[in-house]
Amino acid sequence: MANDPRRAATISAGDTRFIFITGGVVSSLGKGIAAASIGRLLVARGLSVQLQKFDPYINVDPGTMSPYQHGEVFVTEDGAETDLDLGHYERFTDANTSRASNITAGGVYNTVIRRERRGDYLGATVQVVPHITDEIKHRVRLMAEATDVDFVITEIGGTVGDIESLPFLEAIRQFPVDVGRRRCMFIHLTLVPYIGHAGELKTKPTQHSVNELRRIGIAPDMVVCRSESVLSDDIRRKIALFASLPAQAVVSAYDVPDIYRVPLVFRDEGVDDYILREHFGLDVAREPELSAWEDITRRASQASCSINIALVGKYVRLEDAYLSVVEALRHAGVHHDCTVEIEWVDSESLGDPAAARALSEADGILIPGGFGGRGFEGKIAAAQIARERGIPYLGICLGMQVAVSEFARHVAGMDGANSTEMDPETPFPVIDLLPEQKEIADMGGTMRLGADPVKLHDATRVRELYDEPVIYERHRHRYEVNNHLRRKLEAVGLICSGTSPDERLVEVIELARETHPFFVASQYHPEFKSRPERPAPLFREFVGSALAHSRAREVRVPTADAPADDVARASARAAEAPPADVPARDAAAGPRAALRAQQLPAE
Repeated sequence: MANDPRRAATISAGDTRFIFITGGVVSSLGKGIAAASIGRLLVARGLSVQLQKFDPYINVDPGTMSPYQHGEVFVTEDGAETDLDLGHYERFTDANTSRASNITAGGVYNTVIRRERRGDYLGATVQVVPHITDEIKHRVRLMAEATDVDFVITEIGGTVGDIESLPFLEAIRQFPVDVGRRRCMFIHLTLVPYIGHAGELKTKPTQHSVNELRRIGIAPDMVVCRSESVLSDDIRRKIALFASLPAQAVVSAYDVPDIYRVPLVFRDEGVDDYILREHFGLDVAREPELSAWEDITRRASQASCSINIALVGKYVRLEDAYLSVVEALRHAGVHHDCTVEIEWVDSESLGDPAAARALSEADGILIPGGFGGRGFEGKIAAAQIARERGIPYLGICLGMQVAVSEFARHVAGMDGANSTEMDPETPFPVIDLLPEQKEIADMGGTMRLGADPVKLHDATRVRELYDEPVIYERHRHRYEVNNHLRRKLEAVGLICSGTSPDERLVEVIELARETHPFFVASQYHPEFKSRPERPAPLFREFVGSALAHSRAREVRVPTADAPADDVARASARAAEAPPADVPARDAAAGPRAALRAQQLPAE
């Protein structure tokens, strides 16, 4: 797209424009969604875009942070463990991000300190300005130079006024001096709260936030105002007056029920026209092509049916811990014109009758990725119910290891089969480290990250789903199926339908159609590559099977409470199993103490 002749007259090579998005008043306003939506509009006009995020925390990356602290860890093609906003960037623009797309304060300081230790600064006093800010600016320029795109959109994490984000704000304040003010744009996202007892939207927080940004030396070129309802013209003019902006530069970003409608709201507000024509002075004749995007939002709002998916995990109190999984389910639901309702099931609570009912009444059961032994036996019970009762099952990463362990115990007769991550003394280590990994002391050195080729075997369900002999999918795990026990599992019906090209690593397992309508699990994470217009094949078919299961069950005569009884029995068996030889990671104990105890990455 970078060499598209249709835009050669307006944007020349090496003339990348830069958009910086900041936030004020409070956190969690949706800077990532705003950045991704602007990216979607520019892509819809035939322009090329890359997005990146600067996070002000000291962690080098979010790989070891608790999901309760940070949400999910999104993995890029090149194996970077990054912020969940990069998932929004990819889903909205359909462009892969990379290691350069997520920069933390810890990563920046780490780079500068290593240079100082090597003597690169020749004895100079190393300071925040210019050394830290220069490194930040270098990361922005690097994105433009490496990808040769028309626009780089950079989201600054945190809130204006935070101490942690000051070096990043200072760096972007300096950036127009280096590349030219006409190549840069500052967009500020704020909150216009509704005060119920007064019956009014209040602009004062936005005024203060803009003033704080100006105090740092940044004058916003556009203010995007989050609010419950559409801003009136009077409120727009008032904000514009205090921000020294034209009224059309004040955008009403009101609440919508579906995040995929935000680009359409921005289009109606004229955001892309203002950015391209009014600010950058570009004559981009092509109007945004959003018909497919409009179709997705229309189908999502007009879904004719719904299904219930039980998602079994240990971080279910925070939905963002499984954000990409949730979005992939939504994409698949739109594909099948149905709404996917998620029943969040705590894997430690499967002895509870309510959790038992959730599984027995589910149209599908999904076990996502994770690390550590807490809740593992509950996941085993859930997989057993899915297999024995013919409920569609999808396992991802740890969910595949759960499925293999459950199958080994209850079908292959390997009593006590387990992963050595959960029980180092298990008599049947069906999941284990590879021999060459066991000598590596640094746990990070054994992690498998990023996209790897997966060979799909003939005459299997997954080969039919993907319709490709080799696919590339993203990984984030350490343990693998033990090849010493693999043949015994295959002999009693476990199908290893996807492997590494040398067939040494098991990538996908499934059960035959004759024995189960849909029981598939992958070691890789298909959710990271799912898109609204192009659902991940495993999610697409899982939701399709769950829909068929739901419709078939509607015509059956309901029996008493046998399904719930089965769940209770499976949960009781799980409770009798020996506890995993891994310290528990309670949220109450604090993520740092838990990570020190286990030295495992959080997911």
